[in-house]
Amino acid sequence: MKSSTDTPLVLVGPVLRQLTSKAVTFWLATSRPVSLSLRLFPEGEAPVNHSEALTSHKVFKAGELLYFHCVVFSQAKPLPHDVWIGYDLALKTTSDSTPISVVEWASDICYGGQSLPGFMIKSHLSTLLHGSCRKPHLLPAESEDKKDSGDGLVRADKHLATIMGQKGSMNEHEFVERWPALLMMSGDQVYADDVAGPMLVAIHQLIDRLKLPDEALEGTDLSDSKALWHDQPHYYKRDSLLPKTEQGGELRKQFFGGARKPVFTSSNANNHLMSLSEMLAMYLLVWSPECWVGITLERPSSINEQLDVERYAREQTAINSFKADLIHVRRVMAHVPSAMIFDDHDVTDDWNLTAGWEKSAYEHPLSRRVIGNALIAYLLCQGWGNAPDQFDEGLLAHLSTTLAAPGTKQHDAFITQLLAFDHWHFHWDTDPVLLVLDTRTHRWRSEKNIDRPSGLMDWESITDLQYSLLDKKAVVMVSPAPVFGVKLIESIQRMFTWAGYPLMVDAENWMAHNGAAHGLMNLFRHLRTPQHFVILSGDVHYSFVYDIELRGRKNSPSIWQITSSGLRNEFPPKLLDVFDRLNRWLYAPWSPLNWFTKRRGMRVSPRKPDSAKLGERLLNAAGIGLVTLDKEGVPTRIAQLCADGREIDFEIDDKHAQWE
Repeated sequence: MKSSTDTPLVLVGPVLRQLTSKAVTFWLATSRPVSLSLRLFPEGEAPVNHSEALTSHKVFKAGELLYFHCVVFSQAKPLPHDVWIGYDLALKTTSDSTPISVVEWASDICYGGQSLPGFMIKSHLSTLLHGSCRKPHLLPAESEDKKDSGDGLVRADKHLATIMGQKGSMNEHEFVERWPALLMMSGDQVYADDVAGPMLVAIHQLIDRLKLPDEALEGTDLSDSKALWHDQPHYYKRDSLLPKTEQGGELRKQFFGGARKPVFTSSNANNHLMSLSEMLAMYLLVWSPECWVGITLERPSSINEQLDVERYAREQTAINSFKADLIHVRRVMAHVPSAMIFDDHDVTDDWNLTAGWEKSAYEHPLSRRVIGNALIAYLLCQGWGNAPDQFDEGLLAHLSTTLAAPGTKQHDAFITQLLAFDHWHFHWDTDPVLLVLDTRTHRWRSEKNIDRPSGLMDWESITDLQYSLLDKKAVVMVSPAPVFGVKLIESIQRMFTWAGYPLMVDAENWMAHNGAAHGLMNLFRHLRTPQHFVILSGDVHYSFVYDIELRGRKNSPSIWQITSSGLRNEFPPKLLDVFDRLNRWLYAPWSPLNWFTKRRGMRVSPRKPDSAKLGERLLNAAGIGLVTLDKEGVPTRIAQLCADGREIDFEIDDKHAQWE
């Protein structure tokens, strides 16, 4: 569908968000104002038409040709569980005489054999998908075979297409059990701090096309944000604009000869997104094929240094591959409800890692604005759909006025409000309950040294978490960073922290802070804690699974640490192989080094990927995690659906279980 300006009418969507029998939540972006209507078609039941009286439709205008729609269709009568429900999300502009069906404005949205997109409200979390770390420009050279590793969301779409294609040959129970109840995206849905040159070029073209507003950037010599690519192009040179910190300068002085280091510690911050318009355009481009129509990735003449020219060419290959698959990304997000939580790269690398970092970042107007812009974009594009009731009308009204006038005092006041907001975490009342942790803004800051890593959650948050778990039989808990990680890597991070350089090794893990580690371990030992803990994590760019039990407690809870990362990212293969081998040797069951960890009294059994070489426990393969649970919340299958088409199961291996 094209608008009168030759810009697609629907820019992104439909994206299915929080889903219950009482309410269906959608998020989408359009280039013109539209009204929305929904018809539902539960199999074996009469169609359901929604009245406007039961619909909460919030529209946020972010540019002359950009409208974000956050819509909740409440149900007069609860929808059935475990039944396929087709839907027609129709829209109507002021010039349309009749509503436009979803299959007209998104003609490729349906799976084979289906006339409409659809979803299922599961009575039980029998199957779920999860992943994190979706880096658009994963370069071929970064993967082991020098080929593009692919996209885990594309793999998820192909998995759903297979299930739907076999629907006719399955009984209804098997289809219900296999269809995922949700897609958990556990961090780094976008990389605001690590942006390819061609992606930044596309972002700026989209800003021009949608006529998004410019923004004054205090703390720079630029007239406004548009100068970044018009008057004074800063492709691959934005690190020269970013604020510097003396704290980082000491680190750089020792290793690189005295230059100060930017507050933003990403090694790839030379294309760091800065303005609110850039942040919003990034979300549009990573979730939809429509926004790429008419965009060219020709290298700007301002990129003329040899190293930058060569880098641009490599990144252009990766971005061309990325955008070609976005039709699959849109389809999977239209059929499975997505839960999302931020990690660091959604905002910036090392976000809130230490109290010293926070002090440097929030006291400078430019870094404060950049972080705030990322949070505004997260609220609008991710946070709202997780739990619409958690964001009151006053906050959303302030969002609207900020979008209308970025760069003003009102904009800065809203950033202050978001930095103080304390309810980014959320839960879904599934069976078992889905509990998603905010491990970025509830930090337990070190009282001894502001440059020591902060705990991922403070005492109050861990106490609230413990209270929310009381008397539940089972829980699926999402921690963006693994609770139980690889000991060797955590030890390396601890050594650099002791030496005063935690930012060099991204030293953020649950065991990095004594208080947070102690509080979390006590949570698992509470007598009224759930009997079954499934912990979903990402962040680390490799995948692994641990089975965990507690020593010295009758009826110990069963704990599974299931890590899937990344959707489109991988760890350096040779380095990960070294870490995997050293970890097995140095922390074998007989090793005295186990006595120096904070997880003593726990029996940890690493599972083996069924394709692994002898002894391997870490899987380095872009893709998406698949977990199936029985009625008690116990995993019956844990697998990685690899972007290259493989399905790798993690097998139980009791021979290598050890007390820690």
